[in-house]
Amino acid sequence: MLRDDINKTLIEAQKAKNERTVSTLRMVNSTLKNADIEARGASKPALGDAEVLAILQKMIKQRQESVEMYKKGDRPELVKQEEEEIAIISTYLPKQMSETEVAAAIDAAITETGAASMKDMGKVIGILRSKYAGQMDFGKASGVVKAKLQ
Repeated sequence: MLRDDINKTLIEAQKAKNERTVSTLRMVNSTLKNADIEARGASKPALGDAEVLAILQKMIKQRQESVEMYKKGDRPELVKQEEEEIAIISTYLPKQMSETEVAAAIDAAITETGAASMKDMGKVIGILRSKYAGQMDFGKASGVVKAKLQ
């Protein structure tokens, strides 16, 4: 499981006194625990790897937005910190698909669902999410799907 990998790396980073990795992985663990507590409150089971991947992707997206803001504010030290955190969190994500692979996956999903109009977009995105969770940016993918279905 992803959590086991994260905790193992955290212990190794603590032994190596790698402060950036330790703080980043503690933050990841904290976010995951908060999500677990929230899920328990809603009578849902503990988070599985798919949910953990979604949380990690959300954390990376937040940091990318912060990088943009820090660049605009001329804060290079904070940009560096956020980029280091992105690199650490990214190690737990599966390899991202290239644009051609994403396009091929979208074409296959459209063919599989028999999608012909915008009404079928949800079906296509659902199939992509089930097959390629963590491997593509669904924000960009939905734009491509939308363009192909119009």
